[in-house]
Amino acid sequence: MLFDALAPSSALQLIGFADVDAFRPIESMEDARSIPLDVQNFAAARAVVSLPGCRVVMMRSFARILDAAYRMPGGMVILPMTDDLQVNSKGMDLDARFFMALRGNDECHFVEPRTNHHAMIIFSAGVRDRGWFDQADDLRAYGANRPALLHTRQLLLDILRTASVQPVLFETTEVAAHLQEGLLLALDDLFCIDPLSDRSASVQGERSIKLVQRIDDYIAAHPTAPIYTADLASEFGVSIRTLGGAVSKVRGMSLHQYIRLKRLWATRSRLLKGGGATVATCARAQGFHHLGEFAAAYRAIFHEAPSDTLARGRRPGLPAD
Repeated sequence: MLFDALAPSSALQLIGFADVDAFRPIESMEDARSIPLDVQNFAAARAVVSLPGCRVVMMRSFARILDAAYRMPGGMVILPMTDDLQVNSKGMDLDARFFMALRGNDECHFVEPRTNHHAMIIFSAGVRDRGWFDQADDLRAYGANRPALLHTRQLLLDILRTASVQPVLFETTEVAAHLQEGLLLALDDLFCIDPLSDRSASVQGERSIKLVQRIDDYIAAHPTAPIYTADLASEFGVSIRTLGGAVSKVRGMSLHQYIRLKRLWATRSRLLKGGGATVATCARAQGFHHLGEFAAAYRAIFHEAPSDTLARGRRPGLPAD
């Protein structure tokens, strides 16, 4: 199913395993040990894509007992990729209503009674802390907000499919960074960062207002530049959690939604400049690589097609907006 639409490429490593002996070397490299529970029907597969600050691994596992020693200094998130996932972790039965996260080291013990499909997002140590991990050295399960989980799941599939059919995009640092930024924002929503849990953002309302104003000023000063939340947080000297709390408090939407709205406006600004630009180049410059979804989102906000905006921008002697 999930693997059927994928083909290996220069950006996507895709491997299938027909027997456990072929799978063993992969486990040994990752300090994991499996005992298959159904050797006769063994089948496994994995797809791997690398982004600037993380690695995405989608796995079709098999019925097994699994012991793993995770060493994740930058953090790791494990998501169910289908609704029929079943796993026992440290004695706790989990299904597709949960996801798991770890920053640091942990010895983990799982039982998978059936084939599962899951994704692991493994972050490099250089990725800035976004306030996701409550406690170091403890793989923990979290209840997932259903819409946020489905959005993140779809985004991961889009990244894998893009790597499969358009690997050349991953050779461009800007495009790969855009894809990663979308994933980071989706994970912000999945972890349900609550602005009230960030005391500096909830108590100091004036600070929240000033932070959002700084976001707006920054974007106004760089109307065609890509927008990355980690860069904004670093520019303003705050955590990403504080930034998200401020946006939620002042604008009434998540940081993800607000940045997306700003990116749509930035794309519109490019379209209205006309010239030799195309809708595709304007959209991709702001991180919109799935043009059908972009066009739908654009029309929902501006009540016209992006091509109509571009046509108006190309008309000489007429106001752009």
